[in-house]
Amino acid sequence: MTDGQVRTLEASAFRYSSQSASETTNTGQPVVIRIPRRMQERFEHVKQIKRKSNHRVITSKPGKLLIKSKDPRLNQSAGYTLGKFEQPVLASKGWKHNKSFGDYFTINSTQAVPPCITESKQEETEHMVKRTFNSFKLCPEIVEFLRNNNIIYPTTVQQKTIPKLLRGHNILCAAETGSGKTLGYLLPIIEKLQADSGTAEFESDPHIRSVILVPSRELAEQVTSVAKALASLFDMKVKVVGGGRGIGNIKVAFKSGLPDILVGTPGALYKALRRRCLDMTLLSFLVIDEADTMFDPSFSGLVESILTHVQVASSPSETVGPGHKAQLAVVGATFPGGVGEVLSQVTDLGSVLTVRSRMLHFLMPHVKQTFLKVRGTDKPLELHQELKKTPEGLGVLVFCNSSATVNWLGYTLEDLGVRHVRLQGEMPASMRAGIFQSFQKGQVDVLLCTDIASRGLDTQRVGLVVNYDFPGSHTDYIHRAGRVGRAGSGSDGAVLSFVTHPWDVELVQAIETAARRRTSLPGMEKTIQEPAPRMIPDDDLL
Repeated sequence: MTDGQVRTLEASAFRYSSQSASETTNTGQPVVIRIPRRMQERFEHVKQIKRKSNHRVITSKPGKLLIKSKDPRLNQSAGYTLGKFEQPVLASKGWKHNKSFGDYFTINSTQAVPPCITESKQEETEHMVKRTFNSFKLCPEIVEFLRNNNIIYPTTVQQKTIPKLLRGHNILCAAETGSGKTLGYLLPIIEKLQADSGTAEFESDPHIRSVILVPSRELAEQVTSVAKALASLFDMKVKVVGGGRGIGNIKVAFKSGLPDILVGTPGALYKALRRRCLDMTLLSFLVIDEADTMFDPSFSGLVESILTHVQVASSPSETVGPGHKAQLAVVGATFPGGVGEVLSQVTDLGSVLTVRSRMLHFLMPHVKQTFLKVRGTDKPLELHQELKKTPEGLGVLVFCNSSATVNWLGYTLEDLGVRHVRLQGEMPASMRAGIFQSFQKGQVDVLLCTDIASRGLDTQRVGLVVNYDFPGSHTDYIHRAGRVGRAGSGSDGAVLSFVTHPWDVELVQAIETAARRRTSLPGMEKTIQEPAPRMIPDDDLL
């Protein structure tokens, strides 16, 4: 109701009361003024709306917007900061109602480069030192290799992890996606292995010296390619074992001699241990990459079983000399919830140094993120329209929550003439082989996938991520959104999320609240907790 309509109601009530009062005076008889109840309720409702609107805090001011909504009144300027007890007015507040379909809001980017770069520059300014990889006293061959690949200045995560690993410490590194964690552990491994290659202990007893554990075959192949490039500088062997191919294929990896570095998935590595294809008692390094996935219920049993075959050091002094034990590096983009329970069984948690980035569990400030409330039946056409607007040559990842949806959506896009490839966990290993590489090489621009492609994979060519199905948790959202705007990528990228179900809306509202308050997402683990005493059940896998 407009202000004019309110004034009309007030005038009508005044005329009615004035007329009744005059009648009372002329006749001498009392007159009761009656206003219909429906009109009274409407009048009070309008007054309440006016009262609330007069007290609404204006969060949109001239300048760049942090939140841009379909309703301009719900915009929030980049320069506005909510008070500690101030409740944000959310653009997604009414999205559980059917009438909200078609509504949208965008979290705009507020900086041009990833946080891992800006943090590094800030530290350089504070310490007046521009660090290079030379500052870690790495061997010249490694530094020259990095320089030839235009990798000159380490990211913040690399500055924190490399010195600790070189000194023999166990670490848990939790940092945002695309911040250079893979090089953060590979460089110390290569450096220390090449330094130990000439020792009498190694010459007399060749063995696998490092194992890197990752959750998927695609990530295993990616890490292997980077490790091979570095290991080739010192004639080291790197091999990979992935699940889904049977024990025969796993044995092939060890036929021509034991590798210095073995990259594998939990299932394949467990099979190799059961068949005694390898011995991990003499390891120098064990890396558990994508830790939040590796310690979730789907993998934690296998990881615990693998850890029982490794002697993990409890201090740097135990990592050198005869009878040395393995250094442990646990790496991920989010802090895993159950890591303390598992690690306490193999090492002293006090020996594990924590490396945590400032932007851990925050929304990436350099990535534009749009949320669209859309009916499920409209999602294929909305996706098609978005793909038509995407420049040719720009990589697009389309995430679905199930393999069945990936397949169905693939058939739909085929009918619409959209060229694409699919990647999901239920595919046979022979079909999955090479699919991600074809996408990385630019042979196809659209990849339909499940969350198998959201963990760790290098996606520098990706410029757009589409959450066709909204992810089931904040952790999954962070990993998916982290496929764009990575260090070294040519563009900042964008994320488009389709929001359909009421349970999607609850997650979106938490994300919008965190964006407006500039805080981390709620419900995420931030520290390693000492586990409470408990009975350890029998492992069904042993």
